[in-house]
Amino acid sequence: MWTTSRRTLLGLAGTAVAATAVMWLAPLHAQERAAAVLIENVRIFDGTHPQLSAPSSVLIKGNIIEKISAGPIPADQRSGAQIVAGGGRVLMPGLIDAHWHATMVRSTPTQMLSNDLGYTTLQAGAEATATLMRGFTSVRDMGGPSFALKRAIDDNILPGPRIYPSGAVITISGGHGDFREISELPRTAATLSRVEQLGGSAVADSPDEVRKRAREQLMQGASQVKLTAGGGVASPFSPLEVVTFTDAELRAAVEAATDWGTYVATHAYTTAAVQRSIAAGVKVIEHGHLMDEATARLMAEKGIWLSTQPFVDLGGAAMLPADRQQQMMQVVNGTNAIYGYVKKYKIKTAFGTDILFSPALAEHQGQGIVDLKRWFTPAEALAMATSANGELLALSGLRNPYRGKLGVVEEGALADLLVVDGNPLENINLIADPANKFLVIMKNGVVYKNTVPK
Repeated sequence: MWTTSRRTLLGLAGTAVAATAVMWLAPLHAQERAAAVLIENVRIFDGTHPQLSAPSSVLIKGNIIEKISAGPIPADQRSGAQIVAGGGRVLMPGLIDAHWHATMVRSTPTQMLSNDLGYTTLQAGAEATATLMRGFTSVRDMGGPSFALKRAIDDNILPGPRIYPSGAVITISGGHGDFREISELPRTAATLSRVEQLGGSAVADSPDEVRKRAREQLMQGASQVKLTAGGGVASPFSPLEVVTFTDAELRAAVEAATDWGTYVATHAYTTAAVQRSIAAGVKVIEHGHLMDEATARLMAEKGIWLSTQPFVDLGGAAMLPADRQQQMMQVVNGTNAIYGYVKKYKIKTAFGTDILFSPALAEHQGQGIVDLKRWFTPAEALAMATSANGELLALSGLRNPYRGKLGVVEEGALADLLVVDGNPLENINLIADPANKFLVIMKNGVVYKNTVPK
C-alpha cells in the first residue's frame, strides 16, 4: 500500500467503435442476466494451458460455465440463449488484479484525507466501472475503505469487479500507512487519526491491539488481513529498510485471521521483513523486491505466495522528492532479481499493479501484464493474471465472498470472460488496449460490453 505505480504513460488509448457494433453498458446499474448466453466459434485460452483450443462454443447458464464443446451445442440446451458470435476470436478468463486499491485511485493523498468518505466512495464507484471495462473482473483490494463499494457492486447498484477486501491496513506508529501529523502525537487510545476514521489504515502497537484491529476488519467483511511489515517508498516516516511489527504482533494477526478461516498478507520489501513475516505464519508477501535469494528459496520451500508487481520505472514516484525517487529506483532495480527467483524456484506468484493516486495510470492497468513479457512468455504472463490469481483469491477460504472457481475457462467455473480481437498468446500488447481489443466483457454471467460487429 501507498507505493506509487511504476510506469510512464504510453499514450492515450482508444478510437471510435465501428458504427456497426452493438454495445451494452449500463453506467448507472448492472445489466439483467440472461437465462443463458451462448458464445459461438471462439478459440479458448483457458487460463492455464499455453495453446488455444480448437474452435469451440461456450454455454453459460446463470453465472456458471455449463458446457464447452468443440461441436454444436444441442438445440434443447441452447434454447432461448443470448447468442454472441465469436467469429473465430479468442475467449479467455477475465483479468484479476491481485494488488489494487479501489478507493485510492482517483484522489491525491491530501484529497483522500480531506474529502468526505461518501465522496471518496462515489469516486471509487466510477473507477470501479472503469476497472471492469478494462477487463478486470476481480480485484484483491489491499487497503482502503472498500466494504461499501463492494456491497454496492454485489447488489447491482453499479457495475464493477468482484472485490476481495482487506479493509484498513494495519500498521505501527510511524509505520507504512501511518499518515498522522507529528502534532497529533502522543496518541491516546481514544484518539483516531483522520486516515483511521476513514478506514484507510489502523495503528496498532501491541499484540492485543493488532488482534483487535484484525478482528475489526474481519467483522466488516475482510476476505484477508493486511499488515505493513516494513517501510515503503511513499511512507512519511518509514523508509524501505525499516522493519516494523514484532514477531508477537505478527503472530497475533495470523491467529486472528486463522480463527476466521483466512490468512494474513504483509507489505514487505526487504529480506528482514519477509523472513519475520514467514516465521510468524504469514501466507502472502506483497512486493518482496529487495529480498535475497535465500529468502526466495525459503518462500518456495514453504509454499508462501508472492504477490508482486513489475515495477519498471519511477511511474508516479517521479512526483516525489529525490530521496523517495532513489528508494523507488531500488525497488525498480530489484524487479529483475525477484522475477529471476520466481522462475528459478517456481515460487507461487500473483500479478498486481498497486496503482495509487493516479487515474491516468489506472487507464493503463493492463500494461502491467504486458510488462511481464520481459521475463515471461505471453501465456505465462496471462496465466499469472488469471488462473494463478484465481488460486490466490481462493486462499481466503471460509471468508471467500464469491464461492466458485475464478481465473479459468472450464465447465463449472464462474462466468467471468473476455472475447479478444486478436490472439494475446501471440501479441500480448492487445491486453493494454481494452477499449478496442476487448469486444466482450462478461462478469458473473452478465454481458457488460459487446462490440462484436454484426
